[in-house]
Amino acid sequence: MEHCDLIILPRWLVTVDAADRVLENAAVAITDGRIIDVLSRDDATEKYQASATIERLDHALIPGLINGHTHAAMTLFRGMADDLPLETWLYDGIWPAEKRWVSSEMVRDGTELAIAEMLSGGTTCFSDQYFFPEIAAATASTMNMRAVIATPVVDFETNWAKDANEHMQKAADLVHDAYVDHPLVSSAFAPHSPYALSDESLVNIRVMADQLDLRVQMHLHETRTEVENSLKQYGKRPIARLQELGLVNSSLLAVHAVHLDETEIEVLADVGAAIAHCPKSNMKLASGFAPVARYRDAGIPVAIGTDGAASNNVLDMFSEMRSAALVAKGLSEDAEALPARTALRMATAEAAASLGLESQLGSIEPGKWADIACVDLNRRHSQPVYDPVSQLVYTARADQVSDVWVAGKQVVASGSLTDVDENDIYARCNEWQQRIAQG
Repeated sequence: MEHCDLIILPRWLVTVDAADRVLENAAVAITDGRIIDVLSRDDATEKYQASATIERLDHALIPGLINGHTHAAMTLFRGMADDLPLETWLYDGIWPAEKRWVSSEMVRDGTELAIAEMLSGGTTCFSDQYFFPEIAAATASTMNMRAVIATPVVDFETNWAKDANEHMQKAADLVHDAYVDHPLVSSAFAPHSPYALSDESLVNIRVMADQLDLRVQMHLHETRTEVENSLKQYGKRPIARLQELGLVNSSLLAVHAVHLDETEIEVLADVGAAIAHCPKSNMKLASGFAPVARYRDAGIPVAIGTDGAASNNVLDMFSEMRSAALVAKGLSEDAEALPARTALRMATAEAAASLGLESQLGSIEPGKWADIACVDLNRRHSQPVYDPVSQLVYTARADQVSDVWVAGKQVVASGSLTDVDENDIYARCNEWQQRIAQG
């Protein structure tokens, strides 16, 4: 018999592979943090001698969910500036609070709270855009969370850097110094938005991203106001401006992308760009409804993201999948516009592809990292189970996640975080609330 580190035996194995297989009475074998085999229970018993075996008879085993766009540290601003349109929320609420409070300490504490929330809800990887990215990266590594740390770039001074050049240089230093070959943390550039950067800065980002072979994530066409202001200032829509500056290519992840016309959809599809879709944030900020089914029909990969907790207000990818599916159906008046399997794919395999990680994450297949989660479907609102994928998308909640592994290490066991002092996180969170509330 062959040795393996771990065998997991779920009721349903939801692979999200190319064939979208859902297997019953199957097993997953894991060694050195990677999946080495997917096979029947009987074959697993005959083939492997495992150091540990975990059986979950009422559970679905799924690839770890991938949060395609968030601002993790903004958990500490959760509920602080609610019920405002995006421009007011950003200019009058969030940016002043960031200027007053953002620091390495704040990013550490807010990111720890976010990671605890995401891990406990089955999210094993998140794509982050926030200040002090070196702190977010270190926090993710310490908490055994996979992360794409997209370093922010704006023209104006922030608490992290004084101008666009310093933002970019710090980003380059982060990539080269600590995380060039890190097993959990990878990097990207995150120019905030076209309206936060000059043409010169955007060109410099393109040059540096090309030199470092990094992807670029940017808030883009999020609101009608953004598009209208670009037309007034530059005489062109934001995507047309970015296209002239060389930033519309296969390395682009367009975040939100709510307001695209048919020409822009074709442009993004032709160059191989991807989109990060944040339906609950878009609804809460009244930004509109992205026609995601149309984007996918055009061949654009779409990842689901939560956005930050200041505009969602939770980092629950189950809720986000459900919202994405329902919004797509309602917007198109087509019940088949975004089926449950597609929503799950957008939160796993398609999200991995949007981040350039499709060879490593997003499905349960031999050779990929063992980033996986068990979801208990033996709950009154998830019974009976005719189709486990439908139950995952339309009934499941984050608190149904029982077990989570990242690179084969168990980080959630029987519903509890294994190596996180949650009481300490909550205490620091409450200290921040008091400080921020008192001004």
